[in-house]
Amino acid sequence: MLDRRAFLRSIAAAAAVRPLAASATQAPPAAGAGGESTIRKSTLISMLPRDRSYADRFAMARDAGFGAVEMRTVSSADEAAAIRDAARAAGIRIHSVMNEDHWRLPLSSGDPDVVARSVKGVETSLRNAVLWGADAVLLVPAVVDPATSYKTAWTRSQQVIRERIAPLARELKVTIAVEEVWNKFLLSPIEFARYVDELDSPWVKAYFDVGNVVFYGYPQDWIRTLGPRIVKIHLKDFNLDRQNGRFTWKNIGEGDIDWLEVRRALTEIKYAGYVTTEIAGGDASYLKDVAARVDRFLAGEKPYVS
Repeated sequence: MLDRRAFLRSIAAAAAVRPLAASATQAPPAAGAGGESTIRKSTLISMLPRDRSYADRFAMARDAGFGAVEMRTVSSADEAAAIRDAARAAGIRIHSVMNEDHWRLPLSSGDPDVVARSVKGVETSLRNAVLWGADAVLLVPAVVDPATSYKTAWTRSQQVIRERIAPLARELKVTIAVEEVWNKFLLSPIEFARYVDELDSPWVKAYFDVGNVVFYGYPQDWIRTLGPRIVKIHLKDFNLDRQNGRFTWKNIGEGDIDWLEVRRALTEIKYAGYVTTEIAGGDASYLKDVAARVDRFLAGEKPYVS
């Protein structure tokens, strides 16, 4: 992506885990500003039965022990307002919005029309967040594919975020939380840290997924490297067959993630935001079991009791 000398300099800078530069009047609240006991449980809207009303789904999440839900982008103003009202009635917070168009319409595309439609989708997500009281929008920043090199994905996506997304995020006071996913991009914690740092905005930080990195790294290492850049966390688990490059989805605590070490890493960085479960959905008893697993994890215990 860079010449060798510049790349080595970037590694040294990112490894230092420097704080993001921001004035007290501009920066959003730091996720790691509180104590470990302030980590809160959330579930993804897709884990709740789609054939139920939003009111029923939010009530199920609340009754299972979750205090918040992560929503997906909603373009209909009427539906968005109904979601707001249902969450309020259930006493559930919507803390984050998962942007919808970043895979189908990547910011790293060479087609200006694709990028424009992607930016519009992010704008909708940001306005959803304001309506619902969420403080972050999850964004997959780029997709590397045969038509888009790694370097190109890096430079294109940073330019769009810097010039067309971060200003609105700052205006609306909603953080853009960049996530590492299986998009052949941001494949190390050092790169992820550098990518966020280069954007140099208190309104662009990291959404860290504990499970997404297990093929090529260890989540506890990523957490310690990213440190205060992390504002949101997804929880999922896998059993891995590294020899054949395959995996099997598992419930939290039944896969190969070292949850005790992940919890220690979160304590070390003083993370105090939401952890959101992103696994298969289920009925009320299943959701209660998932919430109990998260409780054990947050207490520093093994999530799954066989």
